Amino acid sequence: MAEHKAPWLRPLYRAEQVRELDRRTIAAGFEGFALMQCAAAAAWQDLRARWPAVQSLTVLCGGGNNGGDGHVLAALAAAEGVAVQRILLKPVEELSGDARLAADMAAAAGVGSTAWRPGLSLKGELIVDALLGTGLGGEVRGDIREAIEAVNASGLPVLAIDIPSGLHADTGAVLGVAIRATRTVTFIGDKLGLYTGAASAHVGELAFRALEVNAEAEGDLVPAARLLDAGLIAAWLPPRPRDVHKGDCGHALVLGGAPGFGGAALLAAEACARLGAGKVSLATAPEHVTASLVRRPEVMVHGVRGAGDLGMLPGHADVLVVGPGLGQGSWGQGMLQAALSASRPLIMDADALNLLASHFSGGRRDDWILTPHPGEAARLLGCSAREVEADRPAAALALQRRFGGVVVLKGAGSLVAGPEGLAVCPYGNPGMASGGMGDALSGILGALLAQGISLEPAARLGVLVHALAADMAASRGGERGLLAGDLASCARILVNPTMGEDDATATR
Repeated sequence: MAEHKAPWLRPLYRAEQVRELDRRTIAAGFEGFALMQCAAAAAWQDLRARWPAVQSLTVLCGGGNNGGDGHVLAALAAAEGVAVQRILLKPVEELSGDARLAADMAAAAGVGSTAWRPGLSLKGELIVDALLGTGLGGEVRGDIREAIEAVNASGLPVLAIDIPSGLHADTGAVLGVAIRATRTVTFIGDKLGLYTGAASAHVGELAFRALEVNAEAEGDLVPAARLLDAGLIAAWLPPRPRDVHKGDCGHALVLGGAPGFGGAALLAAEACARLGAGKVSLATAPEHVTASLVRRPEVMVHGVRGAGDLGMLPGHADVLVVGPGLGQGSWGQGMLQAALSASRPLIMDADALNLLASHFSGGRRDDWILTPHPGEAARLLGCSAREVEADRPAAALALQRRFGGVVVLKGAGSLVAGPEGLAVCPYGNPGMASGGMGDALSGILGALLAQGISLEPAARLGVLVHALAADMAASRGGERGLLAGDLASCARILVNPTMGEDDATATR
């Protein structure tokens, strides 16, 4: 579709696709060793820009082409008078092809080499990780595992070439142990695994260098995912017409807040109102009505003892947000059944998902957005949360195939899986590890659907706004102690970019 070509939906590829791009580039006449030299030169230039004062390096080189990049970088550094400690995880005489040419180039430049051994001192001010490339499939073992552990224990800054060694290029999972890089420079095609799962703790700052390879020109290589960017907000939320009224902006109904769990539903309702829904109703247990009116009088609160008290409420709404504080008892089950029967688009979160997994077959629907965290995703798929985290992209796509609609798999590098494929959100921060964040996201999604944005764009945009709002809130007061209630006002600024442009761009 047209939006796929926009800069805010950058393509991401799997490792095998990038290797195919590499093969095609070489077949088209770009000699393999020349391509390796280009990659190493790009990494060296990036290193010099990021750490201009460095005078000594330790470069750890594995046995493949990633190690070859390291050998060439070592030669370039030596040529500029930088002292280089080159550590080999595979003897030069066992190298072949371009990797051997690269090792010979480093030796010709006067760079000595040392075979890895446990306890070896890492002498540089900065470490360059050129141990493993994107072809890693199994768990890291032996000498390379020991070397990675030594690098991580050193406390020195680390530049990873192409991908932090030990990180899976497709899934973002750690294969036993992985380099914790300060910065990563990746080449040819941007990799999906650099943006989700454990990647956020291992990649550090990320730079992409295409090396003059136009991946999108290869029409048969369909990207594995698309990377969301803040540009989506202005593109999909243009200024409102001056004659708009609340009826034009939709009516969202939040169903949640079982007895004793009123806060979650109120967080969702408030976020929904702040994101521009024309009217927001909340159906919650009667004991929560007073607190809800005090907190947010703009929300139309209805105290309901059970589904029988809902009356025509679901039919009057444009979208239903179901799950925040819902509970799994009879009250929650009744609310969910009413929502499923209402023939309205649904946002399904929290206990709505747990009930869907345990009590309701639910079937497939084309008009809902499911927003599981890994534990809820595991219950829906009948597996463990560990299995979900081992391959988050596969889990998100499996959920979408099974349940239809659009699936948001929350967590570091949240994923949005829909009929158009997979999208990844690169924003967000550790402060979001607190209660109620998912409730705020549900309300944001409900507001966007209520305002007429279609399902998949609304899911992508909602995840993006939610994460950027958390980043903005953290920039003002820090990550520790960040509350879900802090997001609504920041999200409002983000969806009105002409009113708060300075604040909105501060997180990009």
